[in-house]
Amino acid sequence: MAKKFLLFIFLLLSLTTFAQRKQKGNPAPSSQSSANDRSGNPDAEKNVKPKSPKAPIDLYRVITLERDTTYIDTSLSIQKEYIYNYLRRDSFGLLAFANEGQTYQTLQFGLNDFSPFPEFGFKAKHFNFLEANQIKYYSVATPLTELYFKTVMEQGQSLDAFIAVNTSERLNFSIAYKGLRSLGKYVNQLSSTGNFRFTTSYHTSSKRYAVNMHITSQDMSNGENGGITNPEDFEGKDQDFRDRARLNVYFQDATSLLDGNRYFVDHHFRFNKEEGENNLYIDHQFNYENKFFEYTQTNLTSLIPSEPLDIVVQRFGDSYTSGNIRDKTRYNRMYNKLGATYENKTLGQFQFFVEDFRYNHYYNSILIFDDKPTIPSSIGDRINTVGGQYRYQKGNWNGKALYSNSISDQEMSNLDLTATYTLNEDNLFSFQYQNISKLPDHIYNLYQSSYKAYNWVNDFNNEKINNFEVKAETQWASASLQLTTLNNKLYFSDNSTAQDTLLVSPKQYGNTINYLSLKISKEIRVGKFALDNTILYQKVDQDSPILNVPELVTRNTLYFSDHFFKKAMFLQTGITFNYFTKYFANDYNPLIGEFYVQDKKEIGEFPMFDFFINAKIRQTRIYLKAEHFNSSLTGNDFYSAPSYPYRDFMVRFGLVWNFFQ
Repeated sequence: MAKKFLLFIFLLLSLTTFAQRKQKGNPAPSSQSSANDRSGNPDAEKNVKPKSPKAPIDLYRVITLERDTTYIDTSLSIQKEYIYNYLRRDSFGLLAFANEGQTYQTLQFGLNDFSPFPEFGFKAKHFNFLEANQIKYYSVATPLTELYFKTVMEQGQSLDAFIAVNTSERLNFSIAYKGLRSLGKYVNQLSSTGNFRFTTSYHTSSKRYAVNMHITSQDMSNGENGGITNPEDFEGKDQDFRDRARLNVYFQDATSLLDGNRYFVDHHFRFNKEEGENNLYIDHQFNYENKFFEYTQTNLTSLIPSEPLDIVVQRFGDSYTSGNIRDKTRYNRMYNKLGATYENKTLGQFQFFVEDFRYNHYYNSILIFDDKPTIPSSIGDRINTVGGQYRYQKGNWNGKALYSNSISDQEMSNLDLTATYTLNEDNLFSFQYQNISKLPDHIYNLYQSSYKAYNWVNDFNNEKINNFEVKAETQWASASLQLTTLNNKLYFSDNSTAQDTLLVSPKQYGNTINYLSLKISKEIRVGKFALDNTILYQKVDQDSPILNVPELVTRNTLYFSDHFFKKAMFLQTGITFNYFTKYFANDYNPLIGEFYVQDKKEIGEFPMFDFFINAKIRQTRIYLKAEHFNSSLTGNDFYSAPSYPYRDFMVRFGLVWNFFQ
C-alpha cells in the first residue's frame, strides 16, 4: 500500500502541475502595460492583469453511477458535522468500535442493502470497502482538490485526498486515496487501511457515446485481539485499568486483512446521430473484481487471568496445527450486463437486458474426513438472467421499475419498484418495494480454516426478502417507514458450551421474520440556536431471537451558529447526544470477519455525549470534538459489542479543505 500511496502522490502532483500550467496564459498586454513594462516597474503586470471570473459552483458537478448529479458543497452545516468521520457519510444507526478503522455494530437493520446475487461474505470487514455504486465521477470547470484530515486514537492519522481535472469539457479524470493508521488504546488493535480510486468519464460532443470507468485498490488490515477476557476489569473502579492496554485480551498477535481490486466500465451508445424525441441506445456494464480475506495467528492459546490459577484456552477450539495459522479465502467475479434501451421523451425509457455473472470462491486444498462430508477446494458458477427496466422522469415524477429472473440453473429473481414525487423544493415523497430471491453469500456455503470447527460445506436455500419503504422529506420534518419480511434468513451463531470458547457456524432460520422501523428527523430553530433530532423506533416479530436490534435509537444535537470577524468566519458549536436501548447485540468473530447471534449479554442504555466546535474560513472547514466526554461519569458499561468496549473520552480535530484552481 505504501507503493500505491507514493504513486498517488506522484500523479496528484503531476495533475496539479498540468492544471496550473494550463491556466497560466494571459491576454495580450495592452499598450498601457507595454509602456509600464519598459519603465522597469516589476508590479506593472500584476496591476493591469484582469481578474479571471470565478466559475459558478454548479460547474463543479458530482455524478453517481445512476447519473444523479449534485454540486460541490463547501458550506458548514450540522450535516457536515455528521459526515465528518472515517466513513465520510452519516453514521446514524452504526456504532463504531474502540479504534478507528475497525468494524461497526449495526443498530439500524434498514441500513442493509439487498442484492439477489451471491456475495463474498466477511461483511464485518466491508464497512469501508467502496462498492461500484459508491464511486463518484466528476465534471469540473477548473481543477478541484479536496483534502480531509482527522486525528486518530493514538499514533497515526486519517487522510483522504482527491483531485478532479477536466482536460476538456467532455473528459474528466479524478484520482483519490484514503489512508488510515491508528494504533488504538487496547492491545493488538492496530488499524491500517487504504482506498485508492481512479475514475474517468467522457462523452462525445453530441453525447452519442458516454462512458464512466474506475479502478479501485483497497485493503483493510486490523489487529484482532478477540475482545477483552475479563469484563469485570473494564467495568470495575480499579484505576489501573483506566490504561486500556492493561486489560487482558484473547489474542496478542492475530491479524486480519481484506484486500480487493476492481476494474469497472459503464457506457452506452446512441444509434441515432442526433438526440431527438425518440432514441435508441445500447448499454454495457463490465465489472471484474478479485478479493481475498486472510486471518493470521501465531500463538493459538489465550491466557485468562483468574483465581486461584490462570486459565489457558484455545478461543476457536482445536486446530490442525500447533501455531502459525494463515487462513486465506480467495474470490473473483466477472459481471457483464448488456442492454438495449428505447427512449421516448414523453413516455420514458424502456430497457431490455441480459446479465452474465461468474464467480470463483476458492482455497488451495481439499479436506477429506472419515466421519463427515469432504470439504471441496472451491465453489464456482455462472449465473445468467434476463430482465427489463422502465424509467420515467417528467415534471414532478421520477420512477423506476425493474424485474430480472435467472435463466440458468439457479433460482434467483429481483423485483424493484421506486417512485419519487417532488411537490416543491421543500417537500418530497418517495416509496420503494423490493421482492428478492437471493442466493446465499459464499461464506455460508464454503469455508476452510486451520481450526477444526471452522470447516463447512453447505447448500442453503435462497433467502426471500420483501421490503417496503416510504419516505417523506417535508418543510416540517422528515420521516421514513420500513416494513421487511425475511424468510430463510442466514446467520451465524455460537455452538460452544464451554466458557471462553467460540465455535461459530452458519445456520438458516426456517420461519418468518417481520421487521418494522419508523425514523423521524426534525430540526427546531430559534434565532442562532437549533435542536436537530433523529429518532428511530424498531420492532421485530420472530419465534426465535435471530434478528436483534435495539427498540429505540436517538441522536439529538443542540448547537449555536453565527458569523464572526466581519463574516470572515462561520462558527458552529454544540453538544450531540447519542443513545440506544439495551438488547442482545450481535458479537464479532475476527476469524470469519462476521457478526454472530448471541443471547448471553445485553449492551446499551449508556448515554454518549460529544462536544464540538466547527469553523468555516473560505473553503476550509475546521473541526474540533471532545468525543464521549461523559465516559468517566456514567460508569464503564459502554460496549460496541458484548466482547468489545466502546470508545473512552478523547479529543480529536481535523479539517476539510477544498481548492478551486
